[in-house]
Amino acid sequence: MINLSQDLKPISYVKAHITEVVDYVEDSKSPVVITQNGEAKAVLMDIESYEKTIHAINLSKLLHLSEKSAIDGKLIPHEKVKENIEETLRRMKK
Repeated sequence: MINLSQDLKPISYVKAHITEVVDYVEDSKSPVVITQNGEAKAVLMDIESYEKTIHAINLSKLLHLSEKSAIDGKLIPHEKVKENIEETLRRMKK
């Protein structure tokens, strides 16, 4: 959750206090919104939160594609998937 009093910083402040800002982001796991001329321009976040965000976006895309496949009737029955996996495993053993 963003705390506007602490997590909204002008770019001039970030330039002058970059180590402090990075430490804050890492410790608090809270992103800092960087402003320029009063407008939000960028977000600084810790790497773990960034990776989780990317993972969540990718998962959301996969869920959307799966839902679209279901709506379009492009599903493969469970038994067919199981057969395909078993056949692939047999071929890998050879």
